[in-house]
Amino acid sequence: MKPFANAAACLLLSIPGVAQIAVTDSTQTAALPRVELTASRGPRNIEDLTRRKILHDYAAAWRTLDTGLEQNRAELLDDYFTGFAKHEFAQSIKAQAGTGIHRRHVDHGHKLEVLFYSPDGGVMQLRDNAEYEVQIFDGDRLLHSERMKVRFLVLMTPAADRWMVRILQNVPAT
Repeated sequence: MKPFANAAACLLLSIPGVAQIAVTDSTQTAALPRVELTASRGPRNIEDLTRRKILHDYAAAWRTLDTGLEQNRAELLDDYFTGFAKHEFAQSIKAQAGTGIHRRHVDHGHKLEVLFYSPDGGVMQLRDNAEYEVQIFDGDRLLHSERMKVRFLVLMTPAADRWMVRILQNVPAT
């Protein structure tokens, strides 16, 4: 129940419209999707090490999700997903595997904005403006391809050595 209370607190305590103070990106690792992070002032400043870890771990989470969807392997989600996000994507992978299809994401980048970072450092709420192409395959045969611009609400929580994606929810653009 505590994760849901933290999520609710993050949603209620978000501070939109505050001046942006930092932008960094994850292009240090070529195999990972491009992620830019814009941090805003809030109840807690984001330390440089935390900023680098969020960039890396969020990009790695997307790479893991893409690989899991392409190979129909839900166990790959264990490294960077937990809670609701892990459950939902595992169910999606199971459902698509049952139909014999798989999806491939061609990632064109993510623009993360920090909405809230809790004073105790236990949760970070972000907004992701992502661009990617979804390709749906039946075996090797391409059935459908579509380029998408999607906005996500993201909730990340720290684990022993990384940040985990707890919620990755598609939200309408405002």
